[in-house]
Amino acid sequence: MKQLFTFVRKEFYHVLRDRRTLLILFGMPIVQVLLFGFALSTEVKNTKIGILDYDKSQNSLELVSKINSNQYFEVDKNLNAIHEAEDAFKAGQINMIVVIPHNFSENFIHGKKAQLQLITDGTDINMANQIINFMNNIVTDFYVENHVQQLSGAIPEIRMLYNPQLKGAPNFVPGVMALILLIICVLMTAIAIVREKETGTMEVLLVSPMKPSIIILAKTIPYFILSMIILISIILLSVTLLDLPIKGSLLLLFFVSIIFIITNLLIGVLISIMTNTQQNAMLISLVGTMLPTVMLSGFMFPIENMPVLLQAVANIIPAKWYYEIVKNIMIKGTGIEVIWKHILVLTVSMIILFVLAVKKFKIRLE
Repeated sequence: MKQLFTFVRKEFYHVLRDRRTLLILFGMPIVQVLLFGFALSTEVKNTKIGILDYDKSQNSLELVSKINSNQYFEVDKNLNAIHEAEDAFKAGQINMIVVIPHNFSENFIHGKKAQLQLITDGTDINMANQIINFMNNIVTDFYVENHVQQLSGAIPEIRMLYNPQLKGAPNFVPGVMALILLIICVLMTAIAIVREKETGTMEVLLVSPMKPSIIILAKTIPYFILSMIILISIILLSVTLLDLPIKGSLLLLFFVSIIFIITNLLIGVLISIMTNTQQNAMLISLVGTMLPTVMLSGFMFPIENMPVLLQAVANIIPAKWYYEIVKNIMIKGTGIEVIWKHILVLTVSMIILFVLAVKKFKIRLE
């Protein structure tokens, strides 16, 4: 144990003396959380729309007022003719036009179907669908408030569980946590052993009485502690700045995160053992881990829509299971009875990676 602590202290000195590495370790998580939480949010807020009101009645004015008072939309243009809409779309001044027909008030008063026309910019399909869904909800609320029933006498009630405001943070934070922890753990440990090879200090390690398993532990412990500090920072930023409360067990979240962090550290160590230069180790880490995490973890694209082969590949990526666990704990508030299979997969992956790292560790230089 004395040898282990001595080696761990040496690794801490390596990290603390490299200020650029420390800046990456603690600066990147903060920047990414803020970037994904604010700048890259998918929420519909203050979307500029145009109103083409042919009816110009009290009811249509009340509808326009309700739309404009909502935080999601801002009436930027009041149009007089339909041909003005195309010019506004081309100039990028608006994202939607609400066309209120001549007979809107008459149908509205008699409880008939008061049809509206919603025209959106289809160059961004996802944005257009979100805007239409939000506008449909606002119009439906307006009908309900005025006791108007249409569509065969019933207006459906639409509810969004777990994220009724359709905020971007619940969607991005679990994926950002998985991505940041993966990048930090894998990149930092990927250069840990190969750095010893390049600097010529690997011979000292090999002639020492320390076993390969002890060397691997000593290499990973400092980065494990730093990763836990980063994890706490991400959670604090999410709760305080992004207003994302943790609905499930915080202790369970930390327990699962520890397994995920160790798994990623071992991936980095395995890459470091199998490469001879820091440049190759970093390249393999970025291409071999970060890209699959972004593409196949379910963070950016739904796995259910992928071909069967890619779905099978996604199941061997630890970030996919961790992403689903974090969503269940933080957003849905579920317990271990729901995610025990996910935890089992991560635990088995961690054990397999540790065994591989010990087996692949070469006690002789080539």
